[in-house]
This record gives sequence, C-alpha cells and structure tokens, in this order.
Amino acid sequence: MPSNLAELYDEDFFEWTRRSAELLRAGRFDQADITHIAEEIEDMGKRDWRELNSRIQVLLIHLLKWRTQPDKRSRSWERTIAGQRVKLEQVLDDSPSLRLRIANGLRATYAKAVHLAAIETGLALDQFPADCPFTVEQILDPEFLP
Repeated sequence: MPSNLAELYDEDFFEWTRRSAELLRAGRFDQADITHIAEEIEDMGKRDWRELNSRIQVLLIHLLKWRTQPDKRSRSWERTIAGQRVKLEQVLDDSPSLRLRIANGLRATYAKAVHLAAIETGLALDQFPADCPFTVEQILDPEFLP
C-alpha cells in the first residue's frame, strides 16, 4: 500500500476517497491530498456540465426528428423527450447555476444534435435549420413539442 495519499490516488482511488474524507471530516487538512481533492471537485462540476449537454443533445435530436418527420412520430420519441426533460430538471435542481449556461453551450450542442439527427433520419444536413429553432425555455418546457 502506498505510504501517502498522493500515491494512493493513482493506485487505489476508492481507498483514496475514503481516507481523504476521513481526514477532511477530522479537520486534518495538513495531511489531506489537497491538490487531488481540488481536481476531483472541479471534475464533479465538469461531469454535471457534460451530463447536461448530453441530455440536451438527445432531447434536441428527438425534437428535430419530431419536427422534420411528423409521419414517423411515436410514443417512444415522446417518452424520450419527456424522460430527457425530467433528467435535465434533476441535474438543474442539483446545480441551478448550470441553467444560466445552457444558452452559451447551445450552439455547439445543437450542431452535434443536427449531425446525429441527420444520421438517424437519413435526411441531408440542409434539411435542418442552421441555428437552433428552439429557445432554452421551449427545450426545457415539459409541454412543448414542435
């Protein structure tokens, strides 16, 4: 077993988390691996941001399919739309400051969604609007369908 926490971080992450938590709870900050703890805290925020964008991307793909292929609409698409919105709200309830960042990341997320929607539908990229046709409010609105 490694002799210090910094070494343990690379060798047994689970044990590192357990020992780090013990040290923090005991107020023994001088013994804690502060550098890695700070990195892990930042990574937690990044994971929430990635999850938010991933869920928005899936939601946008289905909203685009709903909009461009009305004859192929299904309960499955509707369930996916509703399910992604529920999961988005859970992320936003845990990290409300992310709500303010959605608009800033929407252009890149929309571009990825269009690419995947084109693959799923077999439609050409130019069949989809160049810019996101939905507002953040519409994307998150549990009642909105285009």
